[in-house]
Amino acid sequence: MSNDITLGFTVYVSLSISLSIAVKTSWNSGIFHSCIKANAKSCGECIQVGVKCGWCMDPEFLKQGEATSTRCDELESLRKRGCSSAMVENPRGSQLVLKDKAVTNRNQGEGKLRPEDITQIQPQKLTLSLRSGEPQSFNLKFKLAEDYPIDLYYLMDLSYSMKDHLENVKNLGTQLMLEMSKITSDFRIGFGSFVEKKLRNPCTGDQNCTSPFSYKNLLTLTRNGQEFNTLVGQQQISGNLDSPEGGFDAIMQVAVCGEHIGWRNVTRLLVFSTDAGFHFAGDGKLGGIVLPNDGKCHLENNMYTMSHYYDYPSIAHLVQKLSDNNIQTIFAITEEFQPVYMELKNLIPKSAVGTLSANSSNVINLIIDAYNSLSSEVILENSKLPEGVTIMYQSRCKNGVTGEGEMGRKCSNISIGDEVFFIISITAKQCPKMGKPETIKIKPLGFNEEVEITLNFICECDCHKHGIENSEICHNGNGTYECGACRCNEGRIGRQCECSTNEVTSEDLDKSCRKDNGTDICSNNGDCVCGTCECKKRENPEERYSGKFCECDNFNCDRSNNKLCGGHGHCECRVCICDANWTGSACDCSLDTTTCLASNKQICNGLLFFVNHNAKFYQASQCETTCVECVQCRAFGTGEKKDTCERDCSYFNLIKVKDRGKLPQPGQAFPLMHCKERDANDCWFYYTYAVNNKTEKEVHVVETLDCPAGLALLLIWKLLMIIHDRREFAKFEKEKMNAKWDTQENPIYKSPINKFQNPNYGHKAVVL
Repeated sequence: MSNDITLGFTVYVSLSISLSIAVKTSWNSGIFHSCIKANAKSCGECIQVGVKCGWCMDPEFLKQGEATSTRCDELESLRKRGCSSAMVENPRGSQLVLKDKAVTNRNQGEGKLRPEDITQIQPQKLTLSLRSGEPQSFNLKFKLAEDYPIDLYYLMDLSYSMKDHLENVKNLGTQLMLEMSKITSDFRIGFGSFVEKKLRNPCTGDQNCTSPFSYKNLLTLTRNGQEFNTLVGQQQISGNLDSPEGGFDAIMQVAVCGEHIGWRNVTRLLVFSTDAGFHFAGDGKLGGIVLPNDGKCHLENNMYTMSHYYDYPSIAHLVQKLSDNNIQTIFAITEEFQPVYMELKNLIPKSAVGTLSANSSNVINLIIDAYNSLSSEVILENSKLPEGVTIMYQSRCKNGVTGEGEMGRKCSNISIGDEVFFIISITAKQCPKMGKPETIKIKPLGFNEEVEITLNFICECDCHKHGIENSEICHNGNGTYECGACRCNEGRIGRQCECSTNEVTSEDLDKSCRKDNGTDICSNNGDCVCGTCECKKRENPEERYSGKFCECDNFNCDRSNNKLCGGHGHCECRVCICDANWTGSACDCSLDTTTCLASNKQICNGLLFFVNHNAKFYQASQCETTCVECVQCRAFGTGEKKDTCERDCSYFNLIKVKDRGKLPQPGQAFPLMHCKERDANDCWFYYTYAVNNKTEKEVHVVETLDCPAGLALLLIWKLLMIIHDRREFAKFEKEKMNAKWDTQENPIYKSPINKFQNPNYGHKAVVL
């Protein structure tokens, strides 16, 4: 039993290694070939499979039995199959830059430019032609311009708890104008306030406060800092019923009411100042408000008039509107609510959080620091991509810093005047359903400039334009002849669209797809389509079925050294077609006589006609048939003479060697014949036959058979099954012997047999 276990383990390891090698070999040979498996019926379908796929337009390209879809293959495979480069349709993607204005280079004192004349991103417009699976890449440059205009809108919470903060903001306008002049010569400031949705007035009679309101636009953006101070000085605080404020309503209106606020297409900053939390979508139900915020402007006389009608906006809604309007947000928050707004900052791109002192005395420094932080980082975003389109970013930032993936969208620690670069790759995985051009936009968050990209999709081949509709080639006009093949009209099938799907019965189809009545349809290697065999495709694209009935293939020829046709020919219909100077069923016999030339330039020194050279092997037909049978029975105990081997096959000396390299080689003083033969199990054996100088016949034979890999695996599997069965049977016998059954009679058992005796049996009959 231990020997069986050892043998089983050894065989198992061998089988595992063999299977691993087989899987690896299959993978490397392209067993999962997408071009072939796509079963493309036209050139357009083929090029959408992948960038490696091409379509052969040569009308004579297909062999008998090959389907139209086999025109679609890898480019190298098409070349090997005889399709010239000129006949291969393989369109490639391209790109065209339509607007490429250089980024602005200027210093603060060189003269004032209009905002629309300043360029920070390059290029501005381009067109990409995309083929499925082929990325198109382009470079994008961004430069943070010097002296770029800034609009800043100060949105302040005027609830009662912000009373002390309001006093310090009254002089903010002139002081902030002075500080911002160090950054830009074109600065404007505006002011708005908010409290809460008006449900009832929480102010008591002894408090100097106004009725609550949702949002007021108090000062449109202006260059007059003194006007800001005056207007803020006139404001009064209000009250609220709960701690969270309605600031989200105010932010939404500031973002979408651009004409009322006065936003320009410049850097837009929104400073949001409060000492409380915030209400968001869903909280309006507390006041009976259930309609979701519509994200539209509802200012009348600079007052938000729909606060009682629409709920608060959600955070995601705010993020969308702030991004759409290129607004960067600065949250000026008291220390108590710092953690809450830090979490909010993580959800709103291009936003910053600063801590207000108890009375907002540090608000100017807070704004300057936040602006510097925001302007030191550029983050690219893109509009919604069409279905099947992907985009990848790579950044090349300051000081050689690079990034990929999500980190490839941004560069940090940049200063005014610095240039950074991005490599953007756009790939289409498929053609859109309509195949029409699409437009996407890429822009840096918080900036008004963008890159407009028009995407054209390559969904058809160039040869498609020259297609002939209702061509006579396609069986009297039943299809369009394009790219070397017929594209059948609806309801027609066949290579030339010669059949209708409603006209031909399956019996008619089957009859013309059988070689004779005793064979399978298409030799079981194909499908019968319109009375013609279309051969199946193999997982390995190098292996193909062909022939009228798919009876041929190019992978079942003889092998030598585990190579098809010995590596010196190619397989056609299961027969090796040998290269020049090679012969034999496996192209493993060289016709080169160089190695058989003696010093006198005569073959075999003129003493022997040329039989073999270079230690190659002839088929058994060139060797003695009786010798073949005797070698088989004496060396391996098989063959037709295995029962009479001792009687019929003792006329030669048999010498076994380990491998073919140990067989005698040409150049000896006596004739030598190298032979090989295949046995009933499809295994090859090799030997030499010679008559030595003592007139004795000698046979040298390789002691191991050369069997195909598949048969070897089958034999190994069979051996494993035998070992497994033996183990199971031995286990059963052992358990049977160890079983201790109780052999006592069951006390309630009652035998089904009853005996009755005739009372007159054995007595003499009565005489009447």
